[in-house]
Amino acid sequence: MPEDQKHYATYNDVHNLCKESAKELNQWGINLIIAIGGGGYIPARILRSFMKKDDGSNIPIQAIGLSLYERSAEDSVEEVPGTEVKRLQWLDVDSSMANLIGKNVLIVDEVDDTRTTLKYAVEELKKDVKVAKKQLPPGRSLNGKEKTNEETKFHVFVLHNKKKEKKGELPDKMDKDPKRYHAAVTTGDVWICYPWEAEDIEKHDELAKESPIVAIPAAETESITKESSTTTVQEEPSPKVV
Repeated sequence: MPEDQKHYATYNDVHNLCKESAKELNQWGINLIIAIGGGGYIPARILRSFMKKDDGSNIPIQAIGLSLYERSAEDSVEEVPGTEVKRLQWLDVDSSMANLIGKNVLIVDEVDDTRTTLKYAVEELKKDVKVAKKQLPPGRSLNGKEKTNEETKFHVFVLHNKKKEKKGELPDKMDKDPKRYHAAVTTGDVWICYPWEAEDIEKHDELAKESPIVAIPAAETESITKESSTTTVQEEPSPKVV
């Protein structure tokens, strides 16, 4: 992609966006963070520095890994970034998933582009929590309620939400609820370069001065542009197979 079509976020940008967003997220009663790798790892860790549980303790972070693929043709084995989500890393239903029951869980990623990955993450985690509930032995949780009756509530945080028509739709219309979905910045449909992707961080920071990420004014974020054949799709890069 030509350099003049790219926009750059620095580590300082990411740090400050997380710090500012934590003021809102701290009101949600979050007690568990799930980072979508690899773009959600660093924002999730920065957020934890500014977020605490109600008792003042640190919020634990767990991680899942997803990649987005699409077959280039029906008779081809070649795959390119697209619409099919594949798991690279996931939580264990028999142990880790049980820890989600009754929690306010914050799913963290760097960018909400087509929303395909976020949709998959929320829907699959919800399904697995139901399975984990069925596997629980009879008993009560610390607050006196039957643990199988406790609701797990999922929330989403992204650094950047692109103003575009989404291919995926979040369950329960989460993106319409300001207490369930928070994007630090809403941008146009541009290609965003993050610092953890850079080979030369000094050059990256110089380019960020020339092509910073520009937020769309709040008054303009309500309307969504129709997706065209030339729309930019930015998702987690696929791992190389060796």
